[in-house]
Amino acid sequence: MPSAKPSVMRPVRDIAVVAFGQTDHRRSTDELSEVEMLMPVLHQVLAATGLKTSDIGFTCSGSSDYLAGRAFSFTMALDGVGAWPPISESHVEMDGAWALYEAWTKLLTGDADTALVYSYGKSSPGSVRDVLTRQLDPYYVAPLWPDSVALAALQAQALIDAGDADEPALAGVAARSRQDASANSHAQLSGSVAQGVYVVRPLRTGDCPPVGDGAAAVILAAGERARELCERPAWIRGIDHRIEAHGLGVRDLTDSPSSRLAAQRAGAFERPVDTAELHAPFTSQEVVLRKALKLGADVVVNPSGGALAANPVMAAGLIRLGEAAARIHRGESDRALAHATSGPCLQQNLIAVLEGDA
Repeated sequence: MPSAKPSVMRPVRDIAVVAFGQTDHRRSTDELSEVEMLMPVLHQVLAATGLKTSDIGFTCSGSSDYLAGRAFSFTMALDGVGAWPPISESHVEMDGAWALYEAWTKLLTGDADTALVYSYGKSSPGSVRDVLTRQLDPYYVAPLWPDSVALAALQAQALIDAGDADEPALAGVAARSRQDASANSHAQLSGSVAQGVYVVRPLRTGDCPPVGDGAAAVILAAGERARELCERPAWIRGIDHRIEAHGLGVRDLTDSPSSRLAAQRAGAFERPVDTAELHAPFTSQEVVLRKALKLGADVVVNPSGGALAANPVMAAGLIRLGEAAARIHRGESDRALAHATSGPCLQQNLIAVLEGDA
């Protein structure tokens, strides 16, 4: 018998993004520790809402010990938050988008009315391409050291072989993204950026994200508290995340069924969206996501420039949610889709649907 159609997850409490802040993303921030990089962003979102640290009901962060090079590195970042008097705090070893998901579920319980979510990553000290191989199967794949660009190149070649894209089309994605990033003062790359030489065929340097450091933070609030803190809150109407099989050999790299299922569960297909912020570090991945999420030509995709303009590992997904929310705050969007990913070739995917009040 055919499987039942997945139902849309309906939140039982209205929760919104009421503030978003991010650093200026740079190739290297050797002069700053993670705490020094993070603190201005935390001050920015608190100032935007008029809240103090003591007003925050729950705090959740996302980061990676592999990037930091030390265990339990997130405890250092708490110096920037202020953990005395004691706070209710949690951490995920994931992109900050998943920290936002945890904070969202916390607010759904009614245990808190506000939440601070932040994430950060410094990729500059080492080779992030090698660090990301630690996400792979530890017995059969990781020992071969296929790096993130090589794996993305497999996906890009699969798209080309399937007739879904070609190299000029991929170059067009890169050019549009970085041209749009000209209006984003936080972007690391913007304007006219050369497509460059091949890194791993068929991907050139222009098809790949910049390596850099950065941090981001958002504040969530529930119900009327959100309207008190923000003139036009970005309400989270649905959010869900799904995962593909760990083994790349059993996946169709030209599609992202987990993204499509997460979008369906989040209610993204119920009504059209006008904006989509997609966490697509490689040009080929935008092609995959556009198809999986059924995004037409009328949808504005990555007006911030996306991960091709700035890709601070562990913060880039949270930035996609923040950028989508910021467009709603400014009245530039009424209904937006935000996407975050983690793992090789779009392995794990999170979708959120955000709406503004009429």
